[in-house]
Amino acid sequence: DDLLAECREVAKHGGRVLVTTLTKRMAEDLTEYMTEAGIRVRYLHSDIDTLERIEIIRDLRKGVFDVLIGINLLREGLDIPECALVAILDADKEGFLRSTTSLIQTIGRAARNVDGRVVLYADVMTDSLRRALEETARRRTKQQAWNKEHGITPQTIRRDISQALQSIYEQDYVTVEALEGEETAQFIGKDLKATIAELDRKMRAAAADLEFETAARLRDEIKRLESLDLGLSPNLAGRSLQEAKPKAKGDWKPKPMGPGGGGYDPGKGKGRNRGRKS
Repeated sequence: DDLLAECREVAKHGGRVLVTTLTKRMAEDLTEYMTEAGIRVRYLHSDIDTLERIEIIRDLRKGVFDVLIGINLLREGLDIPECALVAILDADKEGFLRSTTSLIQTIGRAARNVDGRVVLYADVMTDSLRRALEETARRRTKQQAWNKEHGITPQTIRRDISQALQSIYEQDYVTVEALEGEETAQFIGKDLKATIAELDRKMRAAAADLEFETAARLRDEIKRLESLDLGLSPNLAGRSLQEAKPKAKGDWKPKPMGPGGGGYDPGKGKGRNRGRKS
């Protein structure tokens, strides 16, 4: 009942709500319950494919519905400035989804909105929950001091929906040309593996500093470059573009057909005297 009241209040002021659960079944049941209560809601989990996931996030930002329920919303790397409330159910259940790191990152989903709030539903105070709250309070204190010192007034992030969706498409769908194209050409003669190794080092450093969004962006870039690396021809890497050009059409010569010519032999494997008249 408290969650329903919170969702209605946020929706009334034009905000969006993210609700995170522990199981797929709970997400589906809660979605059904909220729908019957008159709340515009959808759910998100791993069984939903990428394109539908993109459409769901777009519809949430556009206001087609107000509440998005998910299991591991932090894994999705959701960047939704319109999110004014994050509700974490079963916040006191120790485990991967309710570890200190996971709680901190999930709480961060509301940091892009100046009116953002987080509600954690729990019966007891766990160590993970306590550490997450302490770390969040420490960061807030430092941020407020910085803002006061530099005369900064916090504002909600403004981000165009089409640009956000374009970045999602670019991350999830990478078209790699095996022998030509701008993406391949820019790495010809360069050490792509060294670039990937450097990005991996930066990703791990960002994760160690709890900068999970930076780490996620670096991870996606590494995946893109690894896909590009797989698409490169072994004979092409390290060669100039001039050397990589295909042979001119006039240089091509057809291979002779029949036995000894490397072409198709209709009598091959059909008997030595096939086709001869006796």
